[in-house]
Amino acid sequence: MLFERKALPLQPLMKTTTFNKRDAIVFKHFNRKGYSLFAALGKVVVIGVLAVPTLTYAKADGIATTPAEESADSLSFGEQRLDEVQVTGSRAPLTARQSAKIVEVISRDDIHRAEAQTINDVLKLATGVDVRQRGGFGVQTDISINGGTFDQITILLNGMPLGSPQTGHNAADFPVSLDDIDHIEVLEGAAARVFGSAAFSGAINIVTTPRPSSQGTRGWEGKATLEGGSFGSFGGDARVAARLLRPGSGAQASSQLFSSLSAGYNQSDGGTVNSGFRNRHGFYQGQLSSAIADVNWQAGISSKDYGANTFYSARFPNQYEWTRRYMGSVSVALHPLTNGGGLVRSLDIEPAIYAHRDIDHYQLTKGATGASNGENYHRMDVYGGSLSAVASWAAGKTAIGADIRKEHILSTAYGELLDEAEWKAIGNASRSYDHMGNRTNTSLFLEHNVILGGLTVSAGLMANRNTGLDDKFRLYPGVDISFRPDDHWKVYASWNKAMRLPTFTDLYTNSSAQKGDIALRPERNNTFKGGVRYRAVGFEALASVFYSQGRDMIDWVYETAEAKRYQAMNIGKLDNLGMNIEAKCNMSRLLCPDLAVEGKEPWLMTVGYAYINQTHKTDKEIYKSLYALEYLRHKFVATISHPIVKHLSASWSLRWQQRMNGYHPYAKLDGKVQYEMRHCTVFVKADNMTCHGYYDLGTVKQPGLWIMAGTKVSLF
Repeated sequence: MLFERKALPLQPLMKTTTFNKRDAIVFKHFNRKGYSLFAALGKVVVIGVLAVPTLTYAKADGIATTPAEESADSLSFGEQRLDEVQVTGSRAPLTARQSAKIVEVISRDDIHRAEAQTINDVLKLATGVDVRQRGGFGVQTDISINGGTFDQITILLNGMPLGSPQTGHNAADFPVSLDDIDHIEVLEGAAARVFGSAAFSGAINIVTTPRPSSQGTRGWEGKATLEGGSFGSFGGDARVAARLLRPGSGAQASSQLFSSLSAGYNQSDGGTVNSGFRNRHGFYQGQLSSAIADVNWQAGISSKDYGANTFYSARFPNQYEWTRRYMGSVSVALHPLTNGGGLVRSLDIEPAIYAHRDIDHYQLTKGATGASNGENYHRMDVYGGSLSAVASWAAGKTAIGADIRKEHILSTAYGELLDEAEWKAIGNASRSYDHMGNRTNTSLFLEHNVILGGLTVSAGLMANRNTGLDDKFRLYPGVDISFRPDDHWKVYASWNKAMRLPTFTDLYTNSSAQKGDIALRPERNNTFKGGVRYRAVGFEALASVFYSQGRDMIDWVYETAEAKRYQAMNIGKLDNLGMNIEAKCNMSRLLCPDLAVEGKEPWLMTVGYAYINQTHKTDKEIYKSLYALEYLRHKFVATISHPIVKHLSASWSLRWQQRMNGYHPYAKLDGKVQYEMRHCTVFVKADNMTCHGYYDLGTVKQPGLWIMAGTKVSLF
């Protein structure tokens, strides 16, 4: 049966309306070294408290670069001991044992096993993450956490924020491929004091590494993937990584230099009307590690052009969009004091700079040019820097720092109208940027962590000022507490406060499909979260609850039954009460421990369920919601991976979800079979194996059965 979205009659949502809510997952910033122990795990692990402004490219000192002793509570083969590994779960690095946050880590192995074409496909399997996809291959994807919207999370690449103040729709334009990724970290709940005001309901960090994945004496690697399949799909990517400087003697005893370069391309007709696309990306990353400093740098470009069939309005089935993203960052972790014997035992100083440019060309009707036909151009520039210091002393670990970020937009529609003499020409176009907007965000932070046996208390405060709002500093505090009575159990609780400014799209859009509001107020949020984790041999379980109090929430709505376009509006109070339950097990180790052999493909299974209840109160009548009230009430995810015969294995994933506000529930089954040889893997992937027609967002119909086959070659 095809699950289609019904056209429901427009009726006012009552002043007190109870919708559904959803749950999410948690993020934490690990060291970006390729040997981050969590990179090999893909399990729910307890990590320290979050902390880092819009990002302090913090480095976790002390992360082991060789396998540690296997823990009694390891979940699968080859896992390394977690508890004593230092991580940047807070602005001050803590060990996993000490931390007060629960983090879901999606490992390289998890990505390798999954039926996934993109990062977005991987995130769909995280229990608390809501991925709303437009078009095949996630050509445009809205990602949210904890029942929030896509504009309410921050997405980072190695700690660098990628979010665009223009619109959150293009936040998932990643310049990396799956082979670049070491692991993905997901953090749930308000995290403004850690990542700035954009982390309103959570954060996701994509962690890559320039290091070769091979061990031993091999100092370089090359990988290439080529695939093709349904709907005229084909593409591939390639990656080269090398160790350019080996540890030596004397002053170079601990110095190492790594570098990597990758690129990729894919295209398809999309599987539905006007959904064809072409995607290109390139990424370069380097890392220099020494006893006195660690330097990390990265640069990337992503390019997409695609048919945007009914993406923003069902009234216009022939929309078109073209996007470009250029990004780069450099971060340094200085270690002027290590193992000191005075009041301050150690000190790390971490400066960083970052920048990205997002270019967007949009046509309401493909091929129709000019403002009167709904064509717009936008160029969003974001650049900034941060400076932080972390000191370890007798009273605990203290972090202090600052971040400043400039947001500048040139547009044919967004911002203030410029005098004609100030217009900026648009390359390869006959039009000019005639609107401009500027705002500067300044953040100051302070955090202190106290560890007493199995108890960790982390308290922090961020002071934030944005010139787009006013020149006043506002305070965003947070407290995280965890208690570990023994090696198996851990309980935790947290409270954090956040605020989000409207995007330039929220403020200035004025088309036949949507209208912004320059008078929008910022969103405000208080989030309470608690949970318990149990970990034993081959098994791990996590249960959590959260309550989010949202005020002045922003949504795109119909104000009347006769409305023809969506209006940006502060829709009042929006409270989310939710729960998350997850269990992961290594069935090979649980059922046949004597037969469990390291290096042999195990039987792995995960099960997760998220539930949200949403309560909305407003003084205004709302006849239809486009985003905020379209949350997941129920989401169930189950995955299993297993061997078939020698070298041949399979993985399966089942996802069932129910979205509120007029959507039918649907179940989606995906699978992957792969044959692995020493330097070559051959695979077949099947997406939506039951060929159900379904909708993630609006009237954008998703493709049916999508089969891809290909090969991956590794060179050493």
